[in-house]
Amino acid sequence: MKKTGTFLLFIVIAFLPSLSAVAVKTGSWYMALNKPVWNPPSYLFGPVWTTLYFLIGLAGYFAWTHGHREDRRAVFTVYAAQLLLNALWSPLFFGLHRPDWALVSLVMLWFMILLCIGLFSQRSRPAAWLMLPYFLWVSFAGALNATILVIN
Repeated sequence: MKKTGTFLLFIVIAFLPSLSAVAVKTGSWYMALNKPVWNPPSYLFGPVWTTLYFLIGLAGYFAWTHGHREDRRAVFTVYAAQLLLNALWSPLFFGLHRPDWALVSLVMLWFMILLCIGLFSQRSRPAAWLMLPYFLWVSFAGALNATILVIN
């Protein structure tokens, strides 16, 4: 039962950044932006992020339950930092209408995810692999954010 509670806690924690996206409306400002032809349709973002948040939570759970307990502090400080940076992007981009600041936060997020993957790989290889789709999506999002910034 304790493992189930820990697992559920990690899933809930991983979904916390989504609250910042829910709190911010995309509105007419976003609709008026020029976007590249390879911009995904809006309906795709919800399912993609739902899957990614679940994988992030599962990765956190695997990393938490493997490896030495005394090594957790540094690993989970990075894990928390990447979740915080994830939560920051939507308010910057959609709320403040600052794709430039959002891109800076996204680059920082990219590096934190990469660092997290490296640290997770020392505790649990599956945890590191579970973070890879997130890393790839954030890489794509960074290219999209940068393109939107340049063409607008």
